[in-house]
Amino acid sequence: MKSPLQAQAGGARLRVRVQPGAGDNRVAGVELDAAGEAYLKVRVTQPAEGGKANRAVAKLLAKTLHMPASSIEVVAGHKDRRKTLAVAGGPEVAERIELWLGALT
Repeated sequence: MKSPLQAQAGGARLRVRVQPGAGDNRVAGVELDAAGEAYLKVRVTQPAEGGKANRAVAKLLAKTLHMPASSIEVVAGHKDRRKTLAVAGGPEVAERIELWLGALT
């Protein structure tokens, strides 16, 4: 399966699909869209207004990956369900996320 993760200098980029207003906060796995692109599906209870859902996604992923929330930032798709997140850190961050993603599938 394709990966929603792309390693880059200084960390990684992660493609996510967010379901705001969900019943709970959780990572629901990796899925492919109609074009075959992989996304990490994330559900958050916060509504999609005023950036609340974006902050909830960053906080949830930071907690899940055991890193500070300040190291995760939405860099594309601020008002869309599909977003690209930048995860700051060295090459070990991308490796750690790739291992975690492998455990989800």
